[in-house]
Amino acid sequence: MADKYLVTGGAGFIGSNVVDELLRRGYLVRVIDNFSTGRRSNLDHLRGEVEIVEGDIRSYERVHNAVRGVDYVIHEAALPSVPRSVQDPLTTNDVNVTGTLNVLLSARDEGVKRVVFASSSSVYGANPALPKLEDLQPMPLSPYGVAKLAGEQYCMAFFHVYGLETVPLRYFNVFGPRQDPASEYSAVIPRFMRMMHAGQAPTVFGDGMQTRDFTHVSNVVQATCDAAMREGAAGEIMNVAYGRSHTLRDLVAIMATALGCQVGPVYAPARAGDVRDSYADVTKARELLGYEPLVSLEDGIRSMAESVVSPSEDATP
Repeated sequence: MADKYLVTGGAGFIGSNVVDELLRRGYLVRVIDNFSTGRRSNLDHLRGEVEIVEGDIRSYERVHNAVRGVDYVIHEAALPSVPRSVQDPLTTNDVNVTGTLNVLLSARDEGVKRVVFASSSSVYGANPALPKLEDLQPMPLSPYGVAKLAGEQYCMAFFHVYGLETVPLRYFNVFGPRQDPASEYSAVIPRFMRMMHAGQAPTVFGDGMQTRDFTHVSNVVQATCDAAMREGAAGEIMNVAYGRSHTLRDLVAIMATALGCQVGPVYAPARAGDVRDSYADVTKARELLGYEPLVSLEDGIRSMAESVVSPSEDATP
């Protein structure tokens, strides 16, 4: 019988893409989500193929019931967004730290083979070294980064103390299909895409020369699913990124070209908690997971633009 996976946050942007890939690989999948940021529509095309548990990871009982009977856990559930964490650090901690601890405890108690944890490049924070290597000292600037670092450390403690196989993956600025552009806390690419398509100038916080390693979700999904199975990955923290940096000014220019518009950015003061530069070394993931990012920022933006600009709009003079 095929192995069974639990994907926490499986109705979310990354989680639902992970669910698709696991099913494509022939595994059984259960999802737990409270649908606070995840959307039911992300799983509508999988009705009958996925077991859905509605619940909050802050409840140990709910998480334990969801974990029971699965072989692997991919822990994507989180309260995302650096700005949100600055405004509400308590809830960010409850979801991202206590929730993660509930997942690890449940996995330990139910004899799960391995937990893959979605961490974040935000743990590097103020550390100026580039590219970001996994052995750099973490210096998180935001409560979100602190919470993700705490989750990593819990993973490592459970690996060393209880023998639970864990693999924390530090995602870098993930973008792609199903990313919600409407939220106040939505990531920069879907928000900019929606605004520029409407002819509105996107707001860049800071001078626009800050850099990010934008990573298409298909690259992240591949690494995440492989991390659950690969020998030698347990107990290892790895970057998952494209391995190339772009300034936010570059990003706006790439998006303008893809959308066929002339919209430029407007600038506002930098936000508290935002990292200045981010660029990953992905050598470790390449060596341990066989990871090779296939979709570039340019290709990913082009694909997103094609889905935003409908054929009827293209034909409008």
